[in-house]
Amino acid sequence: MSRPKVLLLGKIDHAHDAWSTIADIADVIKPKSTNRADFIAECQSGALDGISVAYRTFDSVSVTGKIDSELLDHLPKTIKFLCHNGAGYDQIDVQACTAHGVHVSNTPTAVDDATADVTIWLLIGALRNLPIGIHALRAGKWRGYPPPALGHDPQGKILGILGMGGIGRNVAAKARAFGMRIRYHNRSRLSPELEEGAEYVDFETLLRESDVLSLNLPLNPSTRHSIAAPQFALMKPGIVIVNTARGAVMDEAALVDALASGQVSSVGLDVYENEPEIHPGLLANPSVLLVPHMGTWTQETQQKMEEWTIDNVRMAVKEGKLKSIVPEQKSLQAA
Repeated sequence: MSRPKVLLLGKIDHAHDAWSTIADIADVIKPKSTNRADFIAECQSGALDGISVAYRTFDSVSVTGKIDSELLDHLPKTIKFLCHNGAGYDQIDVQACTAHGVHVSNTPTAVDDATADVTIWLLIGALRNLPIGIHALRAGKWRGYPPPALGHDPQGKILGILGMGGIGRNVAAKARAFGMRIRYHNRSRLSPELEEGAEYVDFETLLRESDVLSLNLPLNPSTRHSIAAPQFALMKPGIVIVNTARGAVMDEAALVDALASGQVSSVGLDVYENEPEIHPGLLANPSVLLVPHMGTWTQETQQKMEEWTIDNVRMAVKEGKLKSIVPEQKSLQAA
């Protein structure tokens, strides 16, 4: 009987010992292609025939492009599991995968601490008006002339969290240590045990009453531009916004306008709508704190993410199911 075949899209950088165990249960195949057209041609050639599980990284999109209906039409019909190394999976059309009989997993919880840490760092930096001082200091102007406006302390401020999943709850726990009051909006209200004292409010109330807004929701067609001009208009003048989710959950052009008008006083961003391109209005604004998508950029978290994804691959090969199937497909997998 032939051994299962696992397709590696991307590379393993940290969890080499864990990955080596996959060779004990399956043959690992690496594509030779470097772009989408060549990858589709490689699929058509039969070189990838027989694969049942694929491990993919965020950066492998440069080879395959988005995992959509077109690509799925060309992948071997034997593929049943797509194990994505990342919490966000907007590069994958889950609906198309479901239609093609492909189950998708991601890495929830593995990224929670690291992403929440960066969220809090951006929150404090933007709230305290540190970006202007940082720019002035590097330009040899000390705090600047005139110095920046005074910032604000987090104590007693209302932190509104949009998206109270694992990362959002981790942000809430860390923000409580700074004396912030937590309100949140989610697709559905959490249990009291998970809320841990956070107050559930509707979307408009969250926008109207938050002093700081943290975006921690996944990107999908229904959440794209959840924050745009109409939403900015509802917010408290001078609100601070932090986004460590996905850039496209917020309309970047509308954000630039809101910053220019003073409706938004500052933002802390780790993600961008068209990254690695950043809106020129953000780059030119000294009051914003910008990080190049480094929310999970730690050795420990990258290791955990790879190990989690490898666990999904192993379970798919040995048991025919996934450790962490994405929420949209929960009903497809028996417990």
